[in-house]
Amino acid sequence: MRIPITKYGLPQVVVYPVIVLAVMVGVLLVLKGRMPAWGVVVIELLLLAVLLWILSFFRDPQRQAPDGTNILLSPADGVVSDIATVDDQAFVGGKALRIGIFLNIFNVHINRMPCAVRVESVTYKKGRFINAMNADSGRVNESNDIYLTRLAEPFDRLLVRQISGAIARRIVCQAQVGEEFTAGEKFGMIKFGSRTELYLPIRDEATCLVKVGEKVKAGLTVLVRYE
Repeated sequence: MRIPITKYGLPQVVVYPVIVLAVMVGVLLVLKGRMPAWGVVVIELLLLAVLLWILSFFRDPQRQAPDGTNILLSPADGVVSDIATVDDQAFVGGKALRIGIFLNIFNVHINRMPCAVRVESVTYKKGRFINAMNADSGRVNESNDIYLTRLAEPFDRLLVRQISGAIARRIVCQAQVGEEFTAGEKFGMIKFGSRTELYLPIRDEATCLVKVGEKVKAGLTVLVRYE
């Protein structure tokens, strides 16, 4: 099955492979005859691995979100790094459940909507680039907040936060204010290692179905179910 390359990867998905291919050709021309053949082969194989990783990083596999209006799907691939209760009076309106997801450099980095939503606002914030495994990275790192309202009952306000990590330096978000998305629909990505957070109001009817350390997939894994 063909796995397409995401449009969000431009221009890196074109520029980086060209650079690696140029280096591979240069190594072959410069080192051939000047070092043992096995040494040249090892270097070329390492560069080939880098090339394949770059293409793999920007992969965009097709996914079909599970049915149901009473669920919240993971907005990112990765590992659940923390689950905490926080105060978010500004948008959620009180106590909120925060589910943090860490993405390593080998995960798919496409971000997807947790449910059918309408975009209320999008706010980008400059910041630092500390390790995205740290729960405090959402507060101090470069980030992008997408404020959402569920289109099905309960009509909760949600927040999806894209956060740069120690390696990531580029957040992509194509969600526009007033735009409506379906569950699992793509809206952007974070290039290289990063973190994504989902915030939702604390309510008795909302049950968190994941735990810290669990692997999740964007648009497929159910994080929360409304009873």
